[in-house]
Amino acid sequence: MLQIGDTAPDFTLKTTDGADFTLSAQRGRALVLYFYPKDDTPGCTAQACSFRDQYQDFQDLGAEVVGISSDSETSHQKFTQKHRLPFPLLADAGGRVRKLYEVPRALLGLLPGRVTFVIDATGRIRYIFNSMSRATDHVAEAKRVLQELQPAG
Repeated sequence: MLQIGDTAPDFTLKTTDGADFTLSAQRGRALVLYFYPKDDTPGCTAQACSFRDQYQDFQDLGAEVVGISSDSETSHQKFTQKHRLPFPLLADAGGRVRKLYEVPRALLGLLPGRVTFVIDATGRIRYIFNSMSRATDHVAEAKRVLQELQPAG
């Protein structure tokens, strides 16, 4: 099981615009990497829209938000356009990256789980939040952790 302090496993996945997103290429800025079950379901939509509505706060904290599910690039494109999401969604066909991050299945193993990782600018995992039912709490928790990581000033 991944732990706080571990180096986040590297991966490359396609974004909604077909570009490659490689985790290690993001070093130098914090990342909020959130795994979610499925585009356009009630909890996932609430979570994505909450990240959207607070996206500027994450940018101000020096972080990028990235969503990952097993949905296709086409599904992600429709979801992004429908809800005007300003951050990338990555298509994890087959769940390879989900397995790499040891995201557990939920609801008796029937659904992919909902887990958020806060990764610092050096690539270390600084926080892990796992909750299927508290979708929008992922946003609040990630923002709180990023605020705590800010240098005192």
